Order: sequence, then C-alpha cells, then structure tokens
Amino acid sequence: MNNSTPQTLPAHLVPIAIQPSDIDFMGHVNNASYLTWVQEAVIDHWRALAPAEAVAAHLWVALKHEITYRRPTFLDDTVIAHVILEKVQGARAFYETIIKRGEDVLAEVKSSWCCLDAETLRPARLARDLVEKFLPSEKTA
Repeated sequence: MNNSTPQTLPAHLVPIAIQPSDIDFMGHVNNASYLTWVQEAVIDHWRALAPAEAVAAHLWVALKHEITYRRPTFLDDTVIAHVILEKVQGARAFYETIIKRGEDVLAEVKSSWCCLDAETLRPARLARDLVEKFLPSEKTA
C-alpha cells in the first residue's frame, strides 16, 4: 500500500463505559484498562466498516501498543475513543486511538495489529477493495 497517503475518513468514535473495576487504589482508571478500551475500539472500527463476510473471515490480534498517558480518568467521566486507521501494510494495520474526555486528551495510543485468516489462523492480507473501505485513497504498491 502507499503509506504516504493521508487519512481521509473521520475518526471512528467509540464511547467508553468506565466500570468500578477499572478504578485503582489511587482513585482513577488503572493503566491496564486503557489496553482493553483500545482493543474494543479497534475491533469496533473493523466491525463497523467491514462487510459481514470479511468480519467472519478475519480476526485481528494486537502486535504492539505504545501508550502515552496525558491525564487521569475517573469513574464518572464521559470518555470517547477516537480511532484512526493510519495505514495498512500487508497483513498489518497501524492505528492511533485517542482517548478523550470532552476536548481533554487522556491518552494517546499507537498500535499495530495483524490480520489473521479465521480458519487457518495465519496472517492474511486484506483485499484492496476491502482496504479502500477504510482508506479510500489508498492504492496498491
């Protein structure tokens, strides 16, 4: 894929439900909860845009997360994950997920994911027409 093409779709927004179990001994959300939120948000993005047959045929596994925590999150906060697919390269997808409370950025997460064939559990490249549902300006290299 052409990796220099800018993102043209708006962020996919996913509301985050903060549970009492997310709160740590310091009274704010435990850092580990952010990983769960990112995984749920990225998978929600995939399911929202991919056709049902593609969702059934592919699984996604996280390869790497890099989290920058900006502000603490509390139980009664209204939080939204802003999911942005940055690029698709082979069987890998690169995302940025920004977790926000209103205009306040709570955390920024860069993550990479591997697409797997649901039957063989082996890495699988996505068809160009499927990638274009997520990144319409992408062209195959």
